[in-house]
Amino acid sequence: MKPIKLLLSLLVMTVFLTSCFVEDTHYIEESTYTLEDVVTDYEIWYVDIHKKSGLNEVPFLSKAFTLSFVNGRLYANNNLVGFGTSGSDYGRQIGTYNTYTGFLQVNLYDNGAYEFDVVQLSNGAIELYNSYYDVTYVLEGYSTSTFDWDKIFYENIEYFLQEYDVWAKTSTSVEGELNTFDDENFLNFDFQGVSVFLSSQSNSGTNIANIIWDYEGGYSVADYTNENFLKELTLYYDDGSIEVFELAILNDQEIELYHIASGTTYYFEGFGFIQYQNKTQSIQKSRKRTTIKRVQKVRTPRNND
Repeated sequence: MKPIKLLLSLLVMTVFLTSCFVEDTHYIEESTYTLEDVVTDYEIWYVDIHKKSGLNEVPFLSKAFTLSFVNGRLYANNNLVGFGTSGSDYGRQIGTYNTYTGFLQVNLYDNGAYEFDVVQLSNGAIELYNSYYDVTYVLEGYSTSTFDWDKIFYENIEYFLQEYDVWAKTSTSVEGELNTFDDENFLNFDFQGVSVFLSSQSNSGTNIANIIWDYEGGYSVADYTNENFLKELTLYYDDGSIEVFELAILNDQEIELYHIASGTTYYFEGFGFIQYQNKTQSIQKSRKRTTIKRVQKVRTPRNND
């Protein structure tokens, strides 16, 4: 009888241990992060438009540089001017959201409603997938204290140039050779789906509405290898002439253009701020961000570097 009693004891112990394992597993499942925990894990989510996949788009995501999910309220930064200070670091509230159903449901103030599957990635990022448009966006998470505002400016500098009606020349360096660009006092960078610029020789101080645009052409921005905060701006005039500058941002209303051929430095200030927000509001303009592919160049040092 002893062997039977031992066998029965082993069976009882196996059932008991299995029960404990099931209970422990059930406890672990109940303690996992919720979707609300995932979207509020970071204060600011950068919408990396370059990692978007799918031919279609969700309009509000293609407009926003950042999103923030705060207690059911959805915030966005749609402009680079005032970035981080436009209402708050979160930007402006554009609607509400909820995560009750296990999906991210967004309701915008302009009556748009969207639902997303959310996938948490391992590198501090999430994917938002919208099945209706069959498109995926990647959001990278940051805290407001560690978010690199300058880096985002330079990654999206083409959009920054578009956020003023006009860039007015405020001063010119003494150094540098005389050149034809000396006579140009105003620049405009169009946003109508193409890289178009306008240039004017109207007198300094001319009202925006009275500026006569003398020149037109296309423009491009190139990256410098190992230079995160300096870009190369090239203006291609319709008459075939080309002007090349080193472009630096001094603040969110001033830029510096160093004319490479002549060694002259020009300073421009932005006037007529354009707020990009909701398409339904007639006083505002709407635009979308697209993938930007830049040429990589090696910078030639200046004489005073």
